[in-house]
Amino acid sequence: MLSPKPRSCSAKIFSTRLDKYARLEHTTSHVSQPAWNPSVYSCSLFLLCWLIICVPSAFAGEPAPLPDVTLTPSSGNFISDYFSKWFTRVDHAQADQPHWMTPIVTVTPRLEEELRYDQFWERNPGSGQSPGSLNSYGGAKGLELIPFEPVELIVGVPPYQTRYGAENAKGFNDWSPSFLVKYRFLSGNEQNGNYILTGFLALGVPSGLNAFSMKTFGLTPTIAGGKGWGDFDVQFTVGQTFPFSNSRSVGDPLAINVAFQYHLFKVLWPEFEVNYTHWPNGENVTKNQVFLTPGLILGRIPLFWRVKAVIGVGYQFAASNVHPSYQSNWILTARLPF
Repeated sequence: MLSPKPRSCSAKIFSTRLDKYARLEHTTSHVSQPAWNPSVYSCSLFLLCWLIICVPSAFAGEPAPLPDVTLTPSSGNFISDYFSKWFTRVDHAQADQPHWMTPIVTVTPRLEEELRYDQFWERNPGSGQSPGSLNSYGGAKGLELIPFEPVELIVGVPPYQTRYGAENAKGFNDWSPSFLVKYRFLSGNEQNGNYILTGFLALGVPSGLNAFSMKTFGLTPTIAGGKGWGDFDVQFTVGQTFPFSNSRSVGDPLAINVAFQYHLFKVLWPEFEVNYTHWPNGENVTKNQVFLTPGLILGRIPLFWRVKAVIGVGYQFAASNVHPSYQSNWILTARLPF
């Protein structure tokens, strides 16, 4: 019997919450019951506090005016000027693009500045695959910054994972993406065409526990875009991961994601996503996986100064005949744009 491949996080930023490199083979195993995990209760407490803050704020009316971030005269010091004009550059960069919401799974082509935390609860009922579950804390998200126009830099944080089933394991997964750079090629805000086209480049670092790590660096170039019509918008990404080594085993998975969104009542963003992965080579050559992800996002709710709150929930489920890395996945996303 083949043992399960390590759980990878190398392309999560672009695609479904699945292991793009895992073998999709039929195995059976007894499910061990998860032990008490304080991380689960910590996450529940975090979510409860977030809701207590966000929900009342959604109906509290307009916040106080933001501080003046107009350009100030140069001090003659490049470093001092760079940081003193930071938010002026951010405002200018975001004014030239649509103001859609970042989807739950699909990475937005828009330039964002925010702190983000995601969580996954993946489940395998045992149909065509080893039954079990995997919880991921952090979702490889982190800090997103706009250092200069039209560029965004994302610094990811390795997710902490707990796996129960055929092989129990807990620890950090790969640092992937460790860094992701966006470059916006074209854009127009809602008054000027309501569209955007952006390129990504992400680096994955094999820093995780052996039970999860893919043990290879990887680069993922991606093209992303979107178009809006009034309160409706479509956002998409097309990206392929190229491992530095071991490509005959892990392959070069191609990921395509499309998100359909609608904006309601100022703070509600219902959405529906299609997440597709194809392996042109490697152990899963010619195999395809499709996930569907309906979800709902609440935001952007003013908190203080420039900071806003965004929280969303999605349910991802397999829609392809090929047995996926998991059958279903609840996704929580929490963000603080600033």
